[in-house]
Amino acid sequence: MSALYLSDKSTRPALPRSDVSAGVGIAGLAGLFAWIAFCRSYPEIAAALGLDGVFAPERGVLSGPYAALAAMLFTAVPMVLWSVLVDKVHLRPSTGIDWSQRRPLSESLPVSVVKLSGLWATWALLAAFYALARWYWNGSYLFAMEVLTFAAAPLVALSIPYVVWLDRHMVNPRDGTWHFGAFLLGLGVIGRETWDGAQIAKHWRAWAIKGFFGAFMISILPPGFAQVVEADPAQLLGNPVQFVMLLVTLLFVIDVQIGTVGYLLTLRPLDSHIRSGNPFLAGWVAALLCYPPFVWGLIGPDNQILSYEFGTPGWAHWFAGSEALLWAWGALLVMLTGIYAWATVVFGIRFSNLTYRGVLTHGPYRFTRHPAYLSKNLFWWASVLPFLVTYGSPFDALRNTVFLLVVNAIYYWRARTEEAHLLAEDPKYREYHAWMAEHGLITAPLVRIGRMITGTPRPAAPQSYAHPAE
Repeated sequence: MSALYLSDKSTRPALPRSDVSAGVGIAGLAGLFAWIAFCRSYPEIAAALGLDGVFAPERGVLSGPYAALAAMLFTAVPMVLWSVLVDKVHLRPSTGIDWSQRRPLSESLPVSVVKLSGLWATWALLAAFYALARWYWNGSYLFAMEVLTFAAAPLVALSIPYVVWLDRHMVNPRDGTWHFGAFLLGLGVIGRETWDGAQIAKHWRAWAIKGFFGAFMISILPPGFAQVVEADPAQLLGNPVQFVMLLVTLLFVIDVQIGTVGYLLTLRPLDSHIRSGNPFLAGWVAALLCYPPFVWGLIGPDNQILSYEFGTPGWAHWFAGSEALLWAWGALLVMLTGIYAWATVVFGIRFSNLTYRGVLTHGPYRFTRHPAYLSKNLFWWASVLPFLVTYGSPFDALRNTVFLLVVNAIYYWRARTEEAHLLAEDPKYREYHAWMAEHGLITAPLVRIGRMITGTPRPAAPQSYAHPAE
């Protein structure tokens, strides 16, 4: 677990403790780097073991899509071990599990049967959605569909012992999945049990998030991983642009690998389950606008509605005459991407969009409530330089600038909807939100400027939140 409190020596109130320790993300990084090193060194390892040409006969290194998929295992296992052995997350009351309680199988099995019915029906409906949405059968999504198709039978088989085992220890085994199963089986109709529509809606918000974003994350695993494994950094050192972009790619690989693990490991025994999905329509609209297939017609180069890259060759073009400027500007881009990746790493096994899975208060979240959005949007400004165009047209420069500001506004809207969700869910987040407004290195000045512009008075300080012993 990270430090109990982060506070200075003054009377400043303490920053609430984070629900995820720093060690989880560090363990995941160590596992990922170890696997990348193995994949890059595979030709030498294979030669030493007499395995020349096995698994990677053409390139030698292990850079294929299945090596990228295996990287998730090497990332996930250290994070799970740290969470259980060091942080002991399985003992937290927030898991909804009482390990001292062991219901008789005869009592819990009927509940488990209903729950499994709801779970399998959910997976079947998600599979039907994948089949109907044809963008899942083109391009990089083909790999995601292949992985999910292969995983279907093992998941169904493993879900039986998992659900039966867990229901014997859960404080309240009749969760949203059970309510959906009860609805499908018609238990409420015959009066034996009643299902709750609110619980079913909560269940489907969580699975819609996992289904939509999980497939997307799996689909983008292979390309960046292959670039990192196949790259020769020594040859790129003489080219600041290529070397910087390799580092940027590596940081995005870190973000995607740990983020994908977060989407998949939504498990109660790890305290990483989804407490709730964002219930606000505005939150879903703001988030989905930033991802395919919706983003394909809205944000991007060429003919997208909010394209901000007309006539913009970018930073490498404008600074090409000065190697010193290329290295300096490249360092800025690496730093911004590093903050973006750091914001995912500190989630550990809890990363996912549109969800409440605990409260983070350490790492870059110690300085701003939305480090990923802030660094990503600043990266776009610094890399594209939308106000510098090769056409020499002030109108194109203005147009690019305005449209990138609109994209920034979408992310601001997205951040506010996420805050509204978390503020409604957890008193710890309300305390964190208030603390950052007064003391956050980046957030506090922005909040003060906003108050000056709008004339909003400073709110009263909230009462300190008593943190339960963990």
